Amino acid sequence: MGLLKEFRDFAMKGNALDMAVGIIIGVAFGKIVTSLVDDIIMPPIGMLLGGVDFKNLQVTLKQATSSATGEVIPAVAMHYGLFINTVINFLIVAFTIFMVIKTINRLSQMRSAASR
Repeated sequence: MGLLKEFRDFAMKGNALDMAVGIIIGVAFGKIVTSLVDDIIMPPIGMLLGGVDFKNLQVTLKQATSSATGEVIPAVAMHYGLFINTVINFLIVAFTIFMVIKTINRLSQMRSAASR
């Protein structure tokens, strides 16, 4: 019974609840950034590069084949276009987090300067 009580106390601490809210908001923000990159940023870039769809950029290492039983063996490919999208997603999220932390630090410095 002691372990359950310890877990309940831990889960109900403010830090754990704040962390849970942060994770939920972070996941939602990640979906927004993914949509921003996939649906807003990459289409015009692809258009400027001659109608390239980054999702379809890949290097096929082995073509799809059929087995003796007729089962389709999928192609083996490196999807570097998806990787480019993921890198852009990361850069946007990292920059946003940087700006949020920078703002929080600035507000914290202003608060400590005002309390002196």
